[in-house]
Amino acid sequence: MPYHSPPSFNIGIEEEYQFIDPQSRELLGYATQSMGSEQMLIREKQPELEFAQRISSDSIEVGTPVCADIKEARVELLRIRSTLLEQASREGFKIVAAGTHPFSHWAREGRQPGLSRYRALIEDTQIIARRLLAFGMHVHIGIEDRELSVDVMNGMRYLLPHILCLANSSPFWLGRDTGLKSYRAVLLDALPRTGIPNEFDSYADYQSYVDTLLRTNSIQGPGQIWWDIRPHHRFPTLEIRICDVLPSVEDTLAVTALIQAVVAWMVDLRMRNMSFRLYDRTLIAENKWRAVRYGLQGKLLDFGIEQEVPVKSLIRELVERVQPMLDRLNSRAEIEHIHTMLERGSSTDRQLAVWRANGENLNAVVDDLIVETEKLA
Repeated sequence: MPYHSPPSFNIGIEEEYQFIDPQSRELLGYATQSMGSEQMLIREKQPELEFAQRISSDSIEVGTPVCADIKEARVELLRIRSTLLEQASREGFKIVAAGTHPFSHWAREGRQPGLSRYRALIEDTQIIARRLLAFGMHVHIGIEDRELSVDVMNGMRYLLPHILCLANSSPFWLGRDTGLKSYRAVLLDALPRTGIPNEFDSYADYQSYVDTLLRTNSIQGPGQIWWDIRPHHRFPTLEIRICDVLPSVEDTLAVTALIQAVVAWMVDLRMRNMSFRLYDRTLIAENKWRAVRYGLQGKLLDFGIEQEVPVKSLIRELVERVQPMLDRLNSRAEIEHIHTMLERGSSTDRQLAVWRANGENLNAVVDDLIVETEKLA
């Protein structure tokens, strides 16, 4: 299939950060980062708090430009986090990057319906949106040709569970150990139009799906399709949405670099008239459940051989597959950190270890997340 131009593979990273009261360790508010905005959007959980009045009076100007490669993404991510940490220091609160807060309750801290899109979401999905106290990382990879973007999305669906096994940071909910590695994934998948998407024959096929939802008043715009991977409706990117936000900058960059390398690998296959084998959404969903439940400590199904294989072995194999892409993408050092993550475990694994080592004290977990989020070097 001919494509108009080779993709840029440029990078955009969007993260959500928690604002934490240093005494109670409760959630005070959060910030969302958007590639299309020149400012960080600040939301308050309880507008009557003096904290909320102070933070709302300041605009945090942390634009999130498109980055040419992972090295530039590192500079921008450090700038953004540094800006937030400086603001936090001035205002007397702390910053945490994690998929859920260990014990804050959505009924007290739920997203306020002040922003029009959140008001519409709450009106549409009711308690599902009200309890959505979850924080993610979205990675955009530049694929300017829409046809190619859908083509890559079809193949990359298979590897989303592998990525989630690395990028999970939400084991706790409402003060409980959920027994899951990514409870955020459970919260998000309760929304409509989430999870693993179907395979599409072409961009026209995908657009026909979107147009049907628009004509039937099912959605107000394509931004209300919240799949784990999607062609972005405004940016010329493929957006991967399955990841929890991660406290470690190095982990964030490693996962982002792996996503970029996988996209480049799949494009390379297509340019050589080859393709990644496509599997049914329901089969991929089996692996997503395993990723949500067991993370790096579990096994995923290798549908090629129809056997269970340890996750760590599959990720090491994936890293080996993308090796030819790394010099061109200038990401070899970041990809190397994947091996550290495999040996050390995910953020969820660390949170659980801290919790157990401190007599199941969730304050200790929050304190550790604060320290890890503040570690920028």
